[in-house]
Formats: sequence, C-alpha cells, structure tokens
Amino acid sequence: MNIAPGTLVKALAGRDKGSMFVALEQSGGFVTIADGKTRKLEKPKRKSIKHISPAKARINIEGLTNKRLRRALSEHQPNAQAGAQTQLPGGNDCTPYTKGE
Repeated sequence: MNIAPGTLVKALAGRDKGSMFVALEQSGGFVTIADGKTRKLEKPKRKSIKHISPAKARINIEGLTNKRLRRALSEHQPNAQAGAQTQLPGGNDCTPYTKGE
C-alpha cells in the first residue's frame, strides 16, 4: 500500500485507535503521522502501514503548522456528538436501568 504525503489516515490499532492523523512520509512499511495535538509535526509518530486506514481526503502539507493541521482534521472528522444522545419517540420518559433495582 502506498500512502502519499498529506493523506488523512485513521489509526486502527494502539492507544490512538480511532483517531485521525495526516501522513507526512512513508518509509518501507511505516508511515510518520501527526495530528497537531498529541503528535506534533516536530515529533511525529512512526506507525506501521498495517495499523492505519487511509481516508479519501488529502490536505496540502507545505507550510503546515500544528494549528492548521488541527483545524484541517477537525473539518474532516465525523461529528463525535452525532448520535451520542438518542431521543426516544414520545420524549425521554424512560429511566436508565441501575443494578439492584
């Protein structure tokens, strides 16, 4: 698999599983990735190609800063709040189950 610089990727394994990153460069079976927050451009993470999934989106990495990278990733990430709270038909009239009741 060949991943071009600037490709957005999703981590499939490790402590950053599910997070979005941008691929900075590929070397052998590894890609260096950054997200501008936990993995800054100055110290990117080296991750195996087997542990990432490329997205269809790409960004220009020329002159990229951590702030611009965070903004670009936030525009491409699905809304984490969508579907987090489900409204029941007829209103929220049920109480959550607690053990021991």
